[in-house]
Amino acid sequence: MHRESEGTINTGRENGGRQLFGKLVVGITGASGAIYAVRFLQHAAQHFEQLMVITSQHALSVARAELGLDIQPDNLCAQSLLGKHYPNIIFLNPGDYFTPPASGSFRHDGMVIIPCSMGTAGRIAHGVSDDLITRAADVCLKERRKLILVVRETPLNLIHLRTLTALTEAGAVVLPAAPAFYHRPHTVEDLVDTVVARVLQQLGINQHLVAQWQAEE
Repeated sequence: MHRESEGTINTGRENGGRQLFGKLVVGITGASGAIYAVRFLQHAAQHFEQLMVITSQHALSVARAELGLDIQPDNLCAQSLLGKHYPNIIFLNPGDYFTPPASGSFRHDGMVIIPCSMGTAGRIAHGVSDDLITRAADVCLKERRKLILVVRETPLNLIHLRTLTALTEAGAVVLPAAPAFYHRPHTVEDLVDTVVARVLQQLGINQHLVAQWQAEE
């Protein structure tokens, strides 16, 4: 989470037994894995006062293809994407550079790009801000705020590896969409939630989606 001036980490505040943070910026790109975005938003909405969501040009096309959603730019909302209304989730125009996340003066608790295409990762790594997602990510890096990139690509070529190295050196957290199996998942959602749980933990949230690994006595 955002590091305060005295060097401590924001751990949120308690609200009804849950940790509650302020604002989180969420980018959704056209990489395969739209279900990662859906599950993350559903769970993150329980811990943030506001989720500011930015979808790339191709993200909705992927959501339609992978999830069978009837979703278009003109009906994009939490109801159409998540199947339920969340009053604390708002969607921003990806071409609007006058919205708060485009400015370093806007304080928030970090940004998650889930899933993150390698094209988006490459543009961020090289400082190319061609839409609100890449601009907001660039702002996070320059302001030293938490930036988590849930990349989903395989196999990785040398350009990809160097891109991810550059992002890590710049301060981003590269969190591949690599599900775990030690908890014996039964459904696709179970697998997806292992990745979502890691993202929540990186944000400082005490998640209960997946039990922490405990060595056998």
